[in-house]
Amino acid sequence: MILKVNNLRKEVSSGDSSLVILDDVSFSLEEGQSLAITGPSGSGKSTLLGLLAGLDSASSGTIFLDNIPIHDQDEEERALIRKEKVGFVFQSFELLPSLTALENVMLPSELKSEADPKSNAEFFLERVGLKDRQHHYPNQLSGGEQQRVAIARAFACSSKILFADEPTGNLDSKNGKLISDLLFEVNSETDNALVVVTHDHDLAKKCDKTISLQLGKIVE
Repeated sequence: MILKVNNLRKEVSSGDSSLVILDDVSFSLEEGQSLAITGPSGSGKSTLLGLLAGLDSASSGTIFLDNIPIHDQDEEERALIRKEKVGFVFQSFELLPSLTALENVMLPSELKSEADPKSNAEFFLERVGLKDRQHHYPNQLSGGEQQRVAIARAFACSSKILFADEPTGNLDSKNGKLISDLLFEVNSETDNALVVVTHDHDLAKKCDKTISLQLGKIVE
């Protein structure tokens, strides 16, 4: 079991009141499986993804990532877990502006002291169709190209589980299909799990499992 979630709740305070973003969310995912998280805007999808990846802490409930109780970890401990086990594709890309596309993709492998991070980064940039753009900086790339750099960086992490927040949301249909196909190719080539937040019904249909959120609760 790569991911097990029990009775997860996320509540935030706002003045004298509180807002429940997620309520009683439970599910599990095996190694190598893929999961789509769907639902309307404001349903808690991205919040759930951040909790699963250890980017935020829940109000209550448990999350076991590769058998590690990340709900019991502080931020420093969660950061170490993310470094070793998690790849993440942010909706806002989160590329470092002072680094080229190649350097951005190399960075996680360098931080993990992996062998030959440059060749690994070049391999994944070619797979996302950016071989000729690897020495460009983020401000020299289109939004779709930046998204593909972010996805190449996540692939290059050699993670146990890849989380992707709307990975095809900034892409045209051609490149969206390229990235969608690539997500599942890499997923099938390894025992890595894949968790995707998406509005793309075709992408969701390709996943082994789907959960749909509405007002913070799983409805199907």
